[in-house]
Amino acid sequence: MALIECNNLSLGYEGKPIVTGLGFEVNEGDYLCIIGENGSGKSTLMKALLGHKCVISGEITFDNSIDRKEIGYLPQQTVIQKDFPASVREIVLSGCLNGCGFKPFYSASQKKTATETMKKLGIDDLANRCYRELSGGQQQRVLLARALCATKKLLILDEPVAGLDPIVTQNLYSLIKEINQNGITVIMVSHDMNAALEHASHILHIGHTPLFFGKKEDYLKSDICKIFSVQGGDAL
Repeated sequence: MALIECNNLSLGYEGKPIVTGLGFEVNEGDYLCIIGENGSGKSTLMKALLGHKCVISGEITFDNSIDRKEIGYLPQQTVIQKDFPASVREIVLSGCLNGCGFKPFYSASQKKTATETMKKLGIDDLANRCYRELSGGQQQRVLLARALCATKKLLILDEPVAGLDPIVTQNLYSLIKEINQNGITVIMVSHDMNAALEHASHILHIGHTPLFFGKKEDYLKSDICKIFSVQGGDAL
């Protein structure tokens, strides 16, 4: 079942397109990895899917089972965000905010969800720690837990391993793969072509003409994959 369909999209800023002619779909259970050169429009596409950026032309259609307010999102962190003075529990719970409506407090069910999510991601022992005192890998697990508290269907990740060391990176990729295998559809922007080809079920390569969208196995046979494999996928 298609959760998202994008048809002939043009995306950009102030009416000036960065990427044009973009068409793809995301089905339930997919793990879509979006790759491309710096400045090719990957993060702009993420923002468009979340409703934060206007589409210049074309259309994004969501299945009726998907509400943009119920999409889990893990954005790229800024230096200021890394120094946020809140507890891990408070940050994870904030993923439930869209489900609070006009209620001033979190429900018992939401608190239970946050606690269970922290346990699944192995950070329950950090619940009372201050977020800014954590390592980069621990912070990303906290933000991933927050994103999971916001959704039961769709997770969008924008460069989730940026700045992390290789061991922490591999652990986080394994965790995301496990989340996908447990029924959450994943859309991830990545600069790491090798990781994309290891973990994803589908690849969207933008910033190149023609664009590529399809199964990972078909991408491996494509000319665009051969070109960028020679140039070095980690430069994407």
